[in-house]
Amino acid sequence: MSRIAGVFATLREQGRQALIPFVTAGDPTPATTLPLMHALVESGADIIELGVPFSDPMADGPVIQRASERALEHHVALHDVIDIVREFRRTNQSTPVVLMGYLNPLEVMGYEAFAEAASEAGVDGVLTVDIPPEEGERFVPAMKARGIDPIFLLAPTSHRARIERITAAASGFVYYVSLKGVTGAGNLSLESVREKLAEIRECTDLPVGVGFGIKDAETAGAMAEFADAVVVGSALVSRIEENLEDSDKAIGEIKALLAGMRAAMDAA
Repeated sequence: MSRIAGVFATLREQGRQALIPFVTAGDPTPATTLPLMHALVESGADIIELGVPFSDPMADGPVIQRASERALEHHVALHDVIDIVREFRRTNQSTPVVLMGYLNPLEVMGYEAFAEAASEAGVDGVLTVDIPPEEGERFVPAMKARGIDPIFLLAPTSHRARIERITAAASGFVYYVSLKGVTGAGNLSLESVREKLAEIRECTDLPVGVGFGIKDAETAGAMAEFADAVVVGSALVSRIEENLEDSDKAIGEIKALLAGMRAAMDAA
């Protein structure tokens, strides 16, 4: 059983949902990322989604776009992100790490070379925004051969046949984008999300995580009533942006926000 599957199995037995925070590797500096990852776990994270900096992050709103820009100023590349995960694994062997990014860096490294390096470092999953299943004939087998879960996005506009196609290719969990838009945008309609998740679950037994637009403990708690996982990104990254000269303060604010979300989810 993979680390991701193990986490969801344990949480299911406990009647709890996964909390999945997102941060961009290298933001605001490469030295900040490793202590931040450990702080996320201390605050209740079950799985960490670690962003790979990219120059054209099409699915991300301005907050995470600027995080990528800050990381790229330090020349943080895919191999650096893999190295960070390797360091994280020296003291944490249990928390799954999912890399979130875009096709170009993987194509440059090569799918097989990436899968080998990522697996050796302790990466558990990869969410690549711009590789749909139709273009994953080489990507998906390369990941699964190394025990890495390929995680795909579903949208409010995904129809039944599309949901079936995507969930058939995915493993670990599927990520439902709760909004029509980029990360950090718009207002959530909880009832619409509830209805869509019911449709998705008719097509797959995989856990369904929900992200985009989850900003506070109240929203996280409400989402936990029907989602298997709650993904939060922009709300955390904005704390980094607000405290660029004081990483300790940024980490403290992130820990407080995440702990509040964890408490609200457990209460739900």
